[in-house]
Amino acid sequence: MEQYDVLVVGGGAAGFFAAINTAERNPALSVAILERGTSVLNKVKVSGGGRCNVTHAEFIPNELASYYPRGQKELKGPFHSFMTGDTMAWFESRGVPLKIEDDGRVFPESNSSQSIIDCFLKQSQKYDIKLKKNHAVRSIGQTGDSWAVETTKEVFYCKKLMIATGSNPKIWQMLQSLGHNISPAVPSLFTFDIDDPRLKDIPGVVAKDVAVEVMGTSLHSEGPLLITHSGLSAPSILKLSAFGAIELAQLNYKFEIKINFIQQDAASCLEVLMKNKLELSKKLVRNTPLFELPKRLWVKLVQAAAIADELRWADLNKLQLQSLSKQLTKAVFQVHGKSTFKEEFVTAGGIDLKEINFKTYESKLFKNLFFAGEIINIDGVTGGFNFQNAWTGAYLAAQELSK
Repeated sequence: MEQYDVLVVGGGAAGFFAAINTAERNPALSVAILERGTSVLNKVKVSGGGRCNVTHAEFIPNELASYYPRGQKELKGPFHSFMTGDTMAWFESRGVPLKIEDDGRVFPESNSSQSIIDCFLKQSQKYDIKLKKNHAVRSIGQTGDSWAVETTKEVFYCKKLMIATGSNPKIWQMLQSLGHNISPAVPSLFTFDIDDPRLKDIPGVVAKDVAVEVMGTSLHSEGPLLITHSGLSAPSILKLSAFGAIELAQLNYKFEIKINFIQQDAASCLEVLMKNKLELSKKLVRNTPLFELPKRLWVKLVQAAAIADELRWADLNKLQLQSLSKQLTKAVFQVHGKSTFKEEFVTAGGIDLKEINFKTYESKLFKNLFFAGEIINIDGVTGGFNFQNAWTGAYLAAQELSK
């Protein structure tokens, strides 16, 4: 049996951030982190391709909140207290210089997630935070004014308990048995699996600015589109997967999408094509990509419009021009499944948002029980937003945990 002032369950980003900020504010407190595995901060290590996408350079709280399909309303208040600029200052003041990339993502200057891990471990040692590995939680309960956490090795008692275990079904079940409502987990960041001749043999091709909609729904997005070995990815697709997480799960990941590759309507597109029929009359259609489309994608769409490789612009009739316009502005693809986005596995689901006080991240049902990170039913699109949610919740909870 061990007794602590503050016990943090979960050796990930939110758990460490909560523990460090708690101990930093009140070094007299005894603080410990429980981790079920043999190592800590595993998700931090692999995030951003091993570089750790710390946050995103959006500095207006309400704008930042708009990147969260679930939790958008709830995060506006917390972001006014701790958000991107605060996160960047926190790491930089502790010896981790950061950089903002062109797309707004924020990484350590070292380009290594190890910089973040080393920072956390150093701060933990500085404030004598006890790190208990190989402690899988078996039960959580109250004993008088204390919380009791039984692990596979022993029982811990604490005055205040922070749970930051991410989307761990076993922990969710324990919280459910206590009385918390849990929204079921479904994948939130994933790519679309598509088997279509228009995408065959051109993996790595990027269309810079497309519009995508899920047919039969109100889901739509814009942005870059990446053709992969198994289908489609990049921000335009990942945003759809996040905002449509629940709806797409209900469709069993089988649905149709419509893509406008050029962000123009069919009539405007047809006008440009007819103009090119005159101006490029002697050139092969397949060799003259328009609308700044990558040549390999252009060739695929030309073939899909049933325009033979040897045809010149002058050879095209009105039906062929209309067919090409349709491929460029209203191309329909059948999605037949999903794939995890890189090493990231983000889920929608978790503790009901109505059961959390977002000023303190304390449970509304139980005093001195706090949550942060993906254990709550909050998730963001890709680009550092899920980490920012973790930092914000952990920081605000630490202000209460340290009292």
